[in-house]
Amino acid sequence: MTTPMIRHMHPDDRSAVVHLLGESDPWKTLGYTMSDWNRIFCPTPQGRDCYVAELDGQVAGVAIVKRKFLLGDYLELLAVAERVRQKRIGGQLLTYIEQLVFERTKNLFACVSDFNESARTFYKKHGYQEIGPMPNFLIPDSAEILLRKTAGPARVSS
Repeated sequence: MTTPMIRHMHPDDRSAVVHLLGESDPWKTLGYTMSDWNRIFCPTPQGRDCYVAELDGQVAGVAIVKRKFLLGDYLELLAVAERVRQKRIGGQLLTYIEQLVFERTKNLFACVSDFNESARTFYKKHGYQEIGPMPNFLIPDSAEILLRKTAGPARVSS
């Protein structure tokens, strides 16, 4: 396997990204439908930094970053195609995003569903701390857990 090329998402990537998200969890469990993804990616999420990981000419992963969340940025979405999971694509995409974010701010936030143990393990392995749960945030009887990775305090004492 070759190393993925990570680049800004183009409008031409839309159908591959929508397909990737439409067939995978946790998105299905959270109730996202193809209609939701088609609305969000029309053709790309507005006001967001959107990236794809391309492997062998195909979209293998996607990441969406919202700038200026709390005292940092927020990783709204990180997803890897089922066909390439466990091949370190997600880690490479996350590292790329972190490098960009930590050039401009000290904190990167993300959320993970409480039932998504593999994602919780993934983020912990990459240095994220669980800040706290947001119960019944997306679906009943489940919580989204706010995560944070930091490069230090937002303010430096003088």
